[in-house]
Amino acid sequence: MTHGLDTSFLVAVEVSSHAEHAACRARFQKLLKAGDTFSLVPQILAEFIHVVTDPRRFSSPLILEQAIGRAEIWWHAAEVIHAFPTAESTLLFLGWLEEHKLGRKRLLDTMLASTLQACGVTSILTLNRDDFAVFGSFTFPK
Repeated sequence: MTHGLDTSFLVAVEVSSHAEHAACRARFQKLLKAGDTFSLVPQILAEFIHVVTDPRRFSSPLILEQAIGRAEIWWHAAEVIHAFPTAESTLLFLGWLEEHKLGRKRLLDTMLASTLQACGVTSILTLNRDDFAVFGSFTFPK
């Protein structure tokens, strides 16, 4: 099975001081051992770099070069499948914004969800289930 990677999960896996670090790493390793793959969109890497370098979020944030290096490792990992927005996913994105009456703070999650959906990904690894449950299209592995 292929699981979409959300920024919240990726941050928890990478930042050892994150409250969910151990649980997310264990979940990731379990899925990896099962032979699962992971779908990653470029905008998640941008958000990841932004979050892990923010001194307001972490007492010891990564420096930019470290964050870029970790993002590159994820992007080039053998078990990672790249996903990109398409015309189909963009129409789905716009439709979901209207259908679910989502505001400006839900744009990135909705774009991620529509891109994953258009690529056939129906499972998301996230710490924010409710942000994606509204679409009724995804499962959330434990």
